[in-house]
Amino acid sequence: MLSEVSHFIQAAAHWQEEMKLLRSILLECKLEEAYKWKKPCYTYNASIVVMIQPFKTHCDLGFFNGALLKDKEQLLEKAGEHTQAARQMRFTDVKNIIKLKTTIKSYIKEAIAIEAKGLKFESTEASKSIQVEELETIFKKNKALQKAFLALTPGRQRAYLIHFAGAKQSATRIARIEKYTDTILAGRGINDCTCGLSKKMPYCDGSHKYAKA
Repeated sequence: MLSEVSHFIQAAAHWQEEMKLLRSILLECKLEEAYKWKKPCYTYNASIVVMIQPFKTHCDLGFFNGALLKDKEQLLEKAGEHTQAARQMRFTDVKNIIKLKTTIKSYIKEAIAIEAKGLKFESTEASKSIQVEELETIFKKNKALQKAFLALTPGRQRAYLIHFAGAKQSATRIARIEKYTDTILAGRGINDCTCGLSKKMPYCDGSHKYAKA
């Protein structure tokens, strides 16, 4: 019986040979194969590192944290103007994949190393566009909170800003800020683990929901 990935490739209208070769390279790099979002995905410790994606004009390897790769050969491209972490390595023929096989493997191994270290892409520009007036007012009265907030990584700052700004009423925004004041002062992000059970520290993976009472 064909696996879902094998069936996906055989049923593809284009890029079958290219995808077969890319698949073999990914499996040589000891990644686990899965079929998610109707595409072949390749994981390390259950986290997706890269996926194979066929398009009309090309097929590609989509690196989830591609922005963190050194990209010495300048092979990676953004999928769109507003793409954050993801990057694509695009191909239009088998010969090019064969020629670049060693380089492709080096990119994959670097992506695995990044995942193993738990590194995440964090955009410093993205947070600047989110304004929460109530937070700025509270900062003027609570300098310790402001200092602790600015000491957080850009990604953690952005997560808080999105949560605070998501409330329609000013009173609700203030309540949200007050709720997380102690967490911010403790240097933790809104999505950080507080129970110590997460398998993806420092981030919460929901393990606390299954802890025995």
